[in-house]
Amino acid sequence: MKVGGVVDWLLSGACVLFTIGMFSTGLSDLRHMQMTRRVDSVQFLPSLTTDINNLGWLSYGTLKGDGTLMLVNAMGAVLQTLDILVYLHYCPQKVVQTKSTKRLFFSLTIVTLFTSASWSLNGFQLQDPYIIVPNLPEILTSFWLFWKYPQEQDRNYQLLQT
Repeated sequence: MKVGGVVDWLLSGACVLFTIGMFSTGLSDLRHMQMTRRVDSVQFLPSLTTDINNLGWLSYGTLKGDGTLMLVNAMGAVLQTLDILVYLHYCPQKVVQTKSTKRLFFSLTIVTLFTSASWSLNGFQLQDPYIIVPNLPEILTSFWLFWKYPQEQDRNYQLLQT
């Protein structure tokens, strides 16, 4: 196997590994909803946007004939659609905007950073701007939500007026 082929194979493997890791972070939410029959702290919007993103990338991968893109995004679309269906089944009231990262997992942010970085490197290796361009902003904005909306501590007490 040539050096370029090894690099392509390693980057493709990293993309698959990190992307599947990122998608699997939602499995704990899915399990929680099924066990408690409630949505509690589960956020709907990340599943919806990820599912739409997966379907777009799956379409691109199909048009391009890229097996890596098709594999990970088909898996992601199935997992995210399942997550959405379970959420809608157990949600008594629909999506609420909290402007807080209290219910976002920092580990998901780290995995997303690695996923976007590996896809960007893969795009550079393949010289494919359609892979590079959408992933670069994700690298730069991975931590933006945590900066913009810091996690708030639970306040089970009243603030004193001064």
